[in-house]
Amino acid sequence: MKFNFSKENLKPRAAKLQRALEILPGACSWGVLLGLVFLSIFFPFSAAILIVAFYLSWIMRLLYSTIFLLLSYLQLSIEKDTDWMGRIQGIDHLTSYLKENPLKKSERLWRQRISHKIHLRHLIELYNSKNLPPKSGEIYHLVIFPVVKEGRDILEPAIEAISRQNFPRKQIVVVFALEERAQTAVQNAVRELEKKYKNTFFNCITVVHPAAMAGEARVKGANATCAAKEAAVFFQKNHIPFENVIISCFDADTVVSLNYFACLTYHFMVCPDRQRASFQPIPVYHNNIWNVPGFARVVETGSSFYLLIEATNPEKLVTFSSHSMSFKALVDVDYWPVDMISDDSAIFWKAYIHYDGKYQVIPMYVTLSMDVVCADNWWQTAQNVYKQKQRWAWGVENFPIVMRAFLKSKKIPLYDRLCLGFKLFEGHLSWATSGFILSIIGWLPIHFARREFAASVAYYNVPDIAGTIFALGFVAMCISIALSLSLLPKTKTRHGWLLKIGHAFEWLMVPFILVLFSALPALHAQTRLMLGKYLEFWVTDKHRTK
Repeated sequence: MKFNFSKENLKPRAAKLQRALEILPGACSWGVLLGLVFLSIFFPFSAAILIVAFYLSWIMRLLYSTIFLLLSYLQLSIEKDTDWMGRIQGIDHLTSYLKENPLKKSERLWRQRISHKIHLRHLIELYNSKNLPPKSGEIYHLVIFPVVKEGRDILEPAIEAISRQNFPRKQIVVVFALEERAQTAVQNAVRELEKKYKNTFFNCITVVHPAAMAGEARVKGANATCAAKEAAVFFQKNHIPFENVIISCFDADTVVSLNYFACLTYHFMVCPDRQRASFQPIPVYHNNIWNVPGFARVVETGSSFYLLIEATNPEKLVTFSSHSMSFKALVDVDYWPVDMISDDSAIFWKAYIHYDGKYQVIPMYVTLSMDVVCADNWWQTAQNVYKQKQRWAWGVENFPIVMRAFLKSKKIPLYDRLCLGFKLFEGHLSWATSGFILSIIGWLPIHFARREFAASVAYYNVPDIAGTIFALGFVAMCISIALSLSLLPKTKTRHGWLLKIGHAFEWLMVPFILVLFSALPALHAQTRLMLGKYLEFWVTDKHRTK
């Protein structure tokens, strides 16, 4: 479907609809919060019933999330030691590979048996689809690193990790998407890295994005689009079909695991509709996790958990942060939006709308590591974390554009439009309100309704309900603590039990974090969108402790 995936250059009727839809999320979030406060003061008993109902729905969602977090973590551990290159080479000769039955080669360990069963299912689906992939030796990876103020201390570990891949390096093209406005020191660092790794990969090039381009905002998507267009020319000159190229747009601090590109290639090859798919790994924020304040560690661990949970529901999964996709699909949809901040999720919606709903996100149970936001002191770190979460919450800018497309589309099934539209809206509404209700507003009816409560049956039942809710919440928190400790990276420095116990107790800050670094920045972002005060792209400060 041809659709202008932007809020700019709209016809009067579309512009009015766009503006109304921009107001809707913020207005609903404020309506829920102020409505509950009003009821708590003037109709406290009614407010108490609503809040108890919210608590019950929240605890059901928490239990659901915990169960699927465990399942996703289990899947991550199952695929941890998978020989992706061996599987890729087997797919190159699929018919004979299936006759060998890869399950016969499985080890006795139950993890390996599960992994091989999943692998066999993928092979059978691929074979039955009759849409076989190109040979692995004909598949190339394009990796784009947008750079504006990241120094060599940030960029080089990312490039070094790619150079150590268990995938042929001569099938990888690295592009530094350098902003023209970057400082001289940053530009020099990029040129030095380009020269150092020029012969390590198939190619390593730098593309400078002009500072002022008509129709563009100062956003990462504009920079990445400029680099991708230059890369398209490169592949055409080398007679490499776009269908054989997988593009990954990484943040400058993204450090991939040893088997990342082999795993990505495998998922690309076994996906029958690989030209209409994005591939989403699990981002973990580990690069500098031992050198940041405890609250920042908890915030980013929670972000990783969210992606683990979302990976269990690929039918509603949306791309987030560093991810990969078919280069042909990227070219078909005319690259990333050049006037939107939330380019990582916007590119999914743009492709989904372009292909009339026939586009999917494939979860990959492999990690890539990025930096936790940090600064010179805890107060600046807190400010930077808040800005980053507000930028993430600005993904609400997708809602009015997607809803306009859904209202216009006749080819995307109505059920899919309703489900995805509701998930998008409810996700942002819950993001901006749940923290306030759980930590602050939920206590107001008890304060204003002592006498009214004392004469009701609810007065005697609420303590039991609350006790059950907090008990289940405590269990979920204990599971989260255990998983967070198991996910923490190993360091050269040996950390004692007291320090690990300290990390566990950091999770007691969750009620404050829910408000200060989740609900508040989300409500702030929605309020800005509601008032038409559009957010400008803020580049996260990144530096490493020597």
